[in-house]
Amino acid sequence: MKSLAPHDRPREKLDRFGSSILGDNELIAVILGHGFRRENALEIANRVLGLSSGAHGLTRMNEGQFRRVPEVGPAKAAQILAVVELGRCTRARPSAERTLLGSPREVAAYLLPSHGSGPVEQFGVVMLDTKHRVIRATVLSVGTLDASLVHPREVFRAAAECGAATVVLFHNYPSGDPTPSADDMALTKRLVAAGVLVGIEVLDHLGLADSRYYSFKEAERI
Repeated sequence: MKSLAPHDRPREKLDRFGSSILGDNELIAVILGHGFRRENALEIANRVLGLSSGAHGLTRMNEGQFRRVPEVGPAKAAQILAVVELGRCTRARPSAERTLLGSPREVAAYLLPSHGSGPVEQFGVVMLDTKHRVIRATVLSVGTLDASLVHPREVFRAAAECGAATVVLFHNYPSGDPTPSADDMALTKRLVAAGVLVGIEVLDHLGLADSRYYSFKEAERI
């Protein structure tokens, strides 16, 4: 790639502008990584596309066909085949529908079977996308709920890592009574305020106990 200006090299263009700006030959050049003394990766990519009659023909190629290009050995042929197959899979297999949680009752129905009962207290968070669909639910602490066990940075770090737009807090009560204590209310207020600062809204906090639940949102405490 030394013959190309730095700003025209495929990998540099990808870093600066993203993959959508790259042509088919440039994408293959990035997959190949580097060329050889006689030909650079972009020239080899052009030969691969010529052999396959364009990008759409890549899905009909096998390793032996790719290796008709002298510079494409078994390893590079496998790289191209793997990327082509991955692209085909992402188009052919639709992602599973995320569970939509539009109300406290729906959140409770989602959480109670797995988190409604237990011998010890657990505090967790349900992470949701912009349409209030579940990304992931996770337990963050086990034991008596207090400020030392649940810190805002743990809640919102987990949410930020998976790209959540909003969260619902949850906490189970082994006693069977989901009514929140004064400490629970103070912690909820603290986490709601932290969410405002980091830009991830706390939609609700649910107390869970067997088949019962308490919603801070329904009680108008959020």
